[in-house]
Amino acid sequence: MSNVLDNPVKFVPGVGEKRAKLLEKELGVRTLGDLLYLFPFRYIDRTRIYRIAEIQDDSLAYIQLRARVEAMQVVGTGPKKRLRVVVSDGSGHAELVWFKGLAWIQKRIELQREYIIFGRPSLFNGVLNLVHPDVESTLGEGSRFQPGVQGVYRTTEPLVNNHINTKTLFTLVCNAWQLADGRIEETLPPEIIREYNLMGLRDALYNIHFPTDETQLKAARLRLKFEELLGIQLNILAQRNLRVMRNRGFIFSVVGQRFNDFYSQRLPFALTSAQKRVIKEIRADMGSGRQMNRLLQGDVGSGKTLVALLTMLIANDNGYQASIMAPTEILAHQHYDSITELLGEASGVRVALLTGSTRKKVRDELLEQLAAGQIDILVGTHALLEDRVRFANLGYVVIDEQHRFGVEQRARLWMKSDRLPHILVMTATPIPRTLAMTLYGDLDVSVIDEMPPGRKPVKTVHYNDSHRLRMLGFLKQEIDKGRQVYIVYPLIKESEKMDYLNLEEGHAGIVQAFPPPDYYVQVVHGKMKQADKDYGMNLFKRGQAHILLATSVIEVGVNVPNASVMVIESAERFGLSQLHQLRGRVGRGAEQSYCILMSSVKLSKESRARLKAMVDTTDGFELSELDMQLRGPGDVAGTQQSGMPFELKIASLSQDGQILALARRAAENVLQADPLLSLPENQLLRQLSRKNDTEDNRDFSMIS
Repeated sequence: MSNVLDNPVKFVPGVGEKRAKLLEKELGVRTLGDLLYLFPFRYIDRTRIYRIAEIQDDSLAYIQLRARVEAMQVVGTGPKKRLRVVVSDGSGHAELVWFKGLAWIQKRIELQREYIIFGRPSLFNGVLNLVHPDVESTLGEGSRFQPGVQGVYRTTEPLVNNHINTKTLFTLVCNAWQLADGRIEETLPPEIIREYNLMGLRDALYNIHFPTDETQLKAARLRLKFEELLGIQLNILAQRNLRVMRNRGFIFSVVGQRFNDFYSQRLPFALTSAQKRVIKEIRADMGSGRQMNRLLQGDVGSGKTLVALLTMLIANDNGYQASIMAPTEILAHQHYDSITELLGEASGVRVALLTGSTRKKVRDELLEQLAAGQIDILVGTHALLEDRVRFANLGYVVIDEQHRFGVEQRARLWMKSDRLPHILVMTATPIPRTLAMTLYGDLDVSVIDEMPPGRKPVKTVHYNDSHRLRMLGFLKQEIDKGRQVYIVYPLIKESEKMDYLNLEEGHAGIVQAFPPPDYYVQVVHGKMKQADKDYGMNLFKRGQAHILLATSVIEVGVNVPNASVMVIESAERFGLSQLHQLRGRVGRGAEQSYCILMSSVKLSKESRARLKAMVDTTDGFELSELDMQLRGPGDVAGTQQSGMPFELKIASLSQDGQILALARRAAENVLQADPLLSLPENQLLRQLSRKNDTEDNRDFSMIS
C-alpha cells in the first residue's frame, strides 16, 4: 500500500507545479511528507489578547489585539506613500501602517469591523504602532484565526519574493494535513513507544505544527527528536556490527622486545593513568581477532604521539609494519623527529619519512625498502596514498587530525593491505560526547583526559585595543628573556565588511614596534606556497625569528618549546575550539607561557562569553561543549569541512544530549538481540535505519 506521505507536494492545494519546483530547490521539499516534516523553528503564543492601554513600551516581541477599525487613510506620495489605519479596543487607540500592497489591504479591511491584529509593537510619539501586521476578521467563514501557539517556518529570499512567506507555509502545511490526517502510518514499534513513553507519530506531527499547549508541544518534540536520533544510531551501529562481522583483524598477541625495551629504557617520563588506560584499550582490540577502529581524543600536549608510538611498536613486535599519516609536511616532520628522537639509534626500529617534498632518488629507495619489509614505521603525508607506495605487511595505521582527510583518502591508505589493518584515528580537537556518539559512532572512543606531570597551564588574558601598548611591552620583555612569540590574525588582507585587524596591517605595526636588526619578524599565511610556508616556520622553529606572524595555518603542526606567548588578534572572530588549538601552540617548554586574546572594545554577548570561557578554563572538553552550544555542531571538530553524513531536521546535538543517550541505548538494546534487524518485529526499525543509509553514510561508517 502506498504511503500518502510519498505523494508529490504539487498535489497539495495551494502548491502546484511552479511552487513545487521552488519548494524543492529552496527547502528540499519534494513530497507531502517533506512538507509535514518541515518543522517550525520557533513558536508565537497567540493565546493572549492584549489591551491597547497595557502596551507601555516596545519590550514585547509580538502582541495580539482585538480591535475595531475607526479610520483608514492613504497618506504621502511616491516612496513615502503609506496606508494608515486607526483601530480601537475601548481602552485606547493604535495605528496600523502598510508601505506595500496598499490596494490589496484596503480591499480586505472594512470600517467599523472587528479584527484580530498580530504584529511587532513600537511606540511613535506615544502612539502604539504595528507595521505590516497580520489582520484576520473575527466574523464569517473566511476567518482562519485560531487562538493558540503558532509555528514560524524558515523561508528564503527567493521564496518570499515569490509570495511564499512563513504564513503561506503554515497554510500549505494546514492543507497537507487535511490530506494526510487519518492515513499516517506509525514508524516505531509499539514496544519502543511504550518503553520510552513516546507520543504516537500522528499526534506528534499534529502537535509540532498545531500545538494546543506547551505540554503537547514538548511531547511532540521528544517523539520526533528521539525517532530522528534513533534512526541515525541504528544505522551507525548496524554498520559497525556488519564491519566487525566481515572484517577479521590481525591478532597481535605479543608484547615483545621493542615495546618492553622502549618502555623500560627510553620512556621520557612516566605515563599518565589516562595514557596507560588508552594503551590497554588498544592492546585489547589488537588481540581480539576483530579489526580495531578506534578514535583517540586528547588535548594538545596530552601525549597522543607517545601512545601511537608504543602501539606501533606492538605491531612491529608481531611482525607487521605501521604507518602514521599527518595532514601537513610540518606535522609529518614533527612526528618523524619526535619518533626517531624517542627511539634512539640503538632501538633497531627502522623509521622513514615520505612527503611530497621527498626527492626522487630517496623516494625510489624508500619505496623499495618498504615493499621489501625493511621499514617498520612509515611517517608521511598524502604522499602515502600514491599507488606506488606498497607495504610488505601493513598491520596498523594511525591517522592524525583525521578530519582533515576525506573518506576516500583514508580508505586508500588501509586498502594497501590484503586485510584491513588496525586503525587508530587521532584528534587534538576535543569533541563533545554527543557529537562523538553521532559523528564517530562507528568507532570505539578513547580519551586522554589528563596532561603529563610538570606542565604549567598557559595563563590566558583578554585585552581590548586600548591595552595594545601594554601587550607590546610584555612581548618585548619575553623576547628579551630569549623567548619567542606567535601573533595570529584572522584575515590576510583588509575586508570591507570586517574591520578585524588583518595580517598585512599588523605586520607594519609589529615591525615598527620591533625594528630590525634587533628583532626578526617572519610572516606565514595560507596563501603562500607550501615551500615558502615551511621555510618560514622552520626559521621560527630554529629560533632565527623572534616573532611569527601568521593566520590560523599554524593551528596544527608547529612545536616550538621556546615559544612562550600566543597573541590572537581579533579573537572574537574565532570559535572556542580554534582558540584552544591556537593556545596549545605554547606551553610546550618548562617556562611559564601566556595566551593574549586581543579584541575590539565593543563585543557581542556571545563573543564576550567565548573569551571569558578561554580565560576561565584550559579544559578542552569543557570548551568544546560550550562551543557547540554557542555555534552548533557544524563548526566543531572540522565537521563542516569533512561533511556531516546526515541532516538533522529537528534534533540538536548541542541541546539534545539526553535524548541522544536514550536513542543510543535503545539502538544498542535492539541490535544486541537482532544485529542485522532481520526479525519481523524490527522491520519498522530496519526501514528507519535505511532512511539514513545514504551512499556517503555507508562509506563513512564502514571505514571512518
